[in-house]
Amino acid sequence: MNITESSSSLLSSAAPIRNEPVQARSTARLATLLDSAAAVIDEIGYERLTTAMVAERAGASIGTVYRYFPDRIAVLQSLAARNSERLLGRVAAELSPGRHASAMDAVLAVLAITADLFRTEPGYRSVRVGDVLDLLPPMTESTANAAVADVVTDALVAGYGVTDSAEVRRAVGTAIEIADALVARAFARSTPGDPALLAEAERAVRAVLADRL
Repeated sequence: MNITESSSSLLSSAAPIRNEPVQARSTARLATLLDSAAAVIDEIGYERLTTAMVAERAGASIGTVYRYFPDRIAVLQSLAARNSERLLGRVAAELSPGRHASAMDAVLAVLAITADLFRTEPGYRSVRVGDVLDLLPPMTESTANAAVADVVTDALVAGYGVTDSAEVRRAVGTAIEIADALVARAFARSTPGDPALLAEAERAVRAVLADRL
């Protein structure tokens, strides 16, 4: 599965937007609504987010929010899908053939990207690829983290001499799940990230993949 296919899969997991933006103005309005939702989530968490809060932060009417999203769940799922797209876009560039000296270095670069998104992307700590899309009633058979793992594995096979196998895919999938959980823990109470937990995430990824890459 390539980056484009994975992005489409993740986006299809999100609740449908009522009006797909076809003009630049509409696209900008939708981005503003999602940016506003992310800002509110950073302050109070996604559990308490309401469509009224999104409208107020965006300086828009509640009708504008409902023009794009049927409810708060759709807002959360769309934000999670956007986060997934941004992660996959960065992973695609980072894992290009020859960019890293080894497959292990490439996977550790994905870990670093994940940590950077926690630091810099509003709302990511609460609504990342593994959270809302997976916790709400599933609309696809694959979790978001599994889709990311498939992209990473495909890149390792294509550009870093890794032999494709069920064992390798399972190991990469496990490493992605562990990295997601430990990085989330590292940023739970620390904006820059707990360095000890981030180091533990790297150690765990190395241990899981040591005999597979």
